[in-house]
Amino acid sequence: MTADALPRRTALLAGGAVVLVSGCGGGSDDSGGTVGTGGTGGTPPGAAPSPAVLARTSDIPVGGGTVFKDEKVVVTQPVAGEFKAFSAVCTHQGCLVDKVADGTIDCPCHGSKYRVADGTVAAGPAPRPLPEERINVSAGTITLA
Repeated sequence: MTADALPRRTALLAGGAVVLVSGCGGGSDDSGGTVGTGGTGGTPPGAAPSPAVLARTSDIPVGGGTVFKDEKVVVTQPVAGEFKAFSAVCTHQGCLVDKVADGTIDCPCHGSKYRVADGTVAAGPAPRPLPEERINVSAGTITLA
């Protein structure tokens, strides 16, 4: 049987030997979360799992935001009803930002600050803005896109 005929398995060549690696199961992803867990009964085959709700829109303060450390994302609401999301990884040396206060997203490591409206640098040493993340806002909830 060839590697192409092995569904959900990967064939690796190592020193002339073929090693089969199973791709089954619901192990962990790189973020430490569990893969493949959805509502009760799991996700039907071929269907994408429903994204987890990060927050209710009412949980994100106007002019501020909330850091979601596990997801490494920060969600802001610069003006009422407008929600933005950015990577929570500081562009200076990769620390996670830890708070949103006074209109900025703040990094505890070296004092970098980013604007809640667009993620641009308000105070260095960060060399670049925080990258935008995609979110969906619907029925009063915020999920990662």
